[in-house]
Amino acid sequence: MGSFDVPLDDERTQLEAFVEEHRGAVEATLDSLTEEQARRRLVSSATTLLGLLKHVTWMQRVWFEECVGGMSRRELGLVRTPDESFRLLDDDTIASVTAAHREACATARAAVADLPLDTVVTGHRSGPRTLRWVYLQVLRELAQHSGHADILREQVLAD
Repeated sequence: MGSFDVPLDDERTQLEAFVEEHRGAVEATLDSLTEEQARRRLVSSATTLLGLLKHVTWMQRVWFEECVGGMSRRELGLVRTPDESFRLLDDDTIASVTAAHREACATARAAVADLPLDTVVTGHRSGPRTLRWVYLQVLRELAQHSGHADILREQVLAD
């Protein structure tokens, strides 16, 4: 079911469908790639296809576990900055980063399952936010990085 197949009057269902669509889109950019292709740097920053998936995993943990759940990055074992979240370790693989992403998504779904969109969450560094705002922020970041990943995949496959 695509995100346009949901009832128009159900905002929560629409937000969740768009978030799920972009979660899957970022993961799909790694389909049938080698580990070397997934790690290939084609831009001057540390951005790689595998690094993008690692970053969106971190980003969702920040928004759903830190902002909504109220745990600090240190308690969660997360790096402090977005730039650090792109960095790949020697033991990061397509399988391990994908598994971490899927675990973060499952944790995020559970964290918000019983919360209305108007719930005010207080774990954000610059002040309270509604859950609706968190969903929109996550959707914005996922869509942006999904586009980056599409372009990088196109470049990797052209080599």
